[in-house]
Amino acid sequence: MTHFHVNTPLLESISMSKHVGTTVFLKMENSQPSGSFKIRGIGHLCQQRATQSKGVVCSSGGNAGMAAAYVARKMGLPATIVVPSSTPQLVVQRLKDQGATVKIVGKVWDDANGEALRLTETEGLTYVPPFDDPLLWQGHASIITEVAASLGPVVKPGAVLVSVGGGGLLCGVIQGLKDVGWTDVPIIAMETVGADCLNAAVKAGRVVTLDDITSEAKCLGAKTVCKKAFECTQSSELTIISELVTDQQALHAVETFLDEERVLVELACGASLAAVYSGLIRRLQDEGRLPTVLGPLLVIVCGGSSIDMKQLANLKHKLQT
Repeated sequence: MTHFHVNTPLLESISMSKHVGTTVFLKMENSQPSGSFKIRGIGHLCQQRATQSKGVVCSSGGNAGMAAAYVARKMGLPATIVVPSSTPQLVVQRLKDQGATVKIVGKVWDDANGEALRLTETEGLTYVPPFDDPLLWQGHASIITEVAASLGPVVKPGAVLVSVGGGGLLCGVIQGLKDVGWTDVPIIAMETVGADCLNAAVKAGRVVTLDDITSEAKCLGAKTVCKKAFECTQSSELTIISELVTDQQALHAVETFLDEERVLVELACGASLAAVYSGLIRRLQDEGRLPTVLGPLLVIVCGGSSIDMKQLANLKHKLQT
């Protein structure tokens, strides 16, 4: 079966390796045709569910919508993308450029999702969930399969760094680690303060719903983490370390990454990069939560389409005031 996603580069970062004192590999999901890793799971889901469809509908603050619009266009299907009002104009335009119909509903993702579910009922469209579906996780798991193939049988990551929004990528990474027999590799699950639905659930010992998304990392902006992601944090077969950075730290990481790697990613992706740049990895080693001698660090550069230089300047302005 042909895939909609590409096998993305796995690059060694000399400058990031210097920051953490161990080799850092970057899985460059920003180079997917839709701009982010989301195309893996959404492509897989649409191939399973939407071949006989009248069209697809997806609720998204950006990247899931971009992936759904791209896949629908390739499959010759109409796409309706429902986005919250917090979505940058740039993203709305890019969705339209992919040929999608864009509806702006509500303030946060949960509102937009309600409308998408309604359209599934009334218009008979195929619902494409942004993060909470086993088919998505199966698709995202291919990230780890590719990494294992690139690194070869001898090398295994010391840890995997991943940004968490609703938990879809995290579930995919977990699935992938199981698939390749790397269940002893710890996962560091990164969120920003104010979009921390996984961290809040881990602290409470149950899935909780955030009152509001106050972080500027809107693409991490799910109020409730998917149940499966939370359950995995409670399971003993894997080590999942849930950590937070501030929006300022995530922004600093985006800027440093742009300077050092010449790649622009969005704030949501900056959350995982910040673990390297802010010294979080070293702190986890000092606290004994990660081994002092750490194998290569695998950073999933999840990408993101809701960023350009103007948006970056806006973020800087917002976060400095």
